[in-house]
Amino acid sequence: MVVTGVLAALAAAGVVGGALLLADGLRSSPLQDRPSDRPGRQEVAPWLRRRLLPALAAGVLVAVLTRWPSAAVGVGLVTWFRSELFGSRTQRERLTARTEAIASWTEMLRDTMAGAHGLEEAVITTAAVAPAPIRTEIAALATRTRRQPLSQALGRFGDDLAHPIGDLVVAALTRAASGGVGDLSDLLGSLAAIAREEAGMRLRVEAARARLRTAVRVIAGCTVATAVTLVLLNRSYLDVYASALGQVVLAVVVAAWGLALWWLARMSEFVTPERFLAGSEEVTT
Repeated sequence: MVVTGVLAALAAAGVVGGALLLADGLRSSPLQDRPSDRPGRQEVAPWLRRRLLPALAAGVLVAVLTRWPSAAVGVGLVTWFRSELFGSRTQRERLTARTEAIASWTEMLRDTMAGAHGLEEAVITTAAVAPAPIRTEIAALATRTRRQPLSQALGRFGDDLAHPIGDLVVAALTRAASGGVGDLSDLLGSLAAIAREEAGMRLRVEAARARLRTAVRVIAGCTVATAVTLVLLNRSYLDVYASALGQVVLAVVVAAWGLALWWLARMSEFVTPERFLAGSEEVTT
């Protein structure tokens, strides 16, 4: 039974990992995601290591302790999706920092252009002093600006930023490059103010929804602590789950528990507006 549980956990983790690798491969191609053109893109392997190894370890441990394939697979999946279920403070702070960085760079671009610099020259000049959260993307934009028309470079820049406010800035700069904007300085100032308001709103929403994230952690912690205590101190109470029917019932219970956690986690998420320039290589004017 121990071997069966371990093999079940390994097989489930392998299926999940293979499906995610296949999805990532279908979503992108080597020509579209060259490292030189996409400096901000993370490699797949480190991302899988951060998810796959902890999920495998948790699944195998549960399989050895309980000999229940359904529990091993369930714990492995919860461990795999732990960042989505329990939230990632680092990720939330990174998104807020990028929003504020877009506002700062927009103001920087406006002030640089006020000193009698053209738009292309202002982009190149601000690349070296751009805010750290988006400095890599700005540097890539400056490099492309030297080699191709600014409108094409801005299209790739919007994809690199992958941010709704960034799309507004890209659209404004693209129209300005074609002479379609009368007073670019005022427009950039307004966009910077919008970006700062969004960053402030995000912080307020995150503070208001911290209670839901705490509830998810408390529910998950209490459930796991109860299950571990029963396995270690009163194993006979759980013997009913050792049969095939018991494993099916346990799988349903684990699925319902995971779905409830996911629902609570979704309620605590900040819903980011959809990008209107997603996937475009050049902004049409």
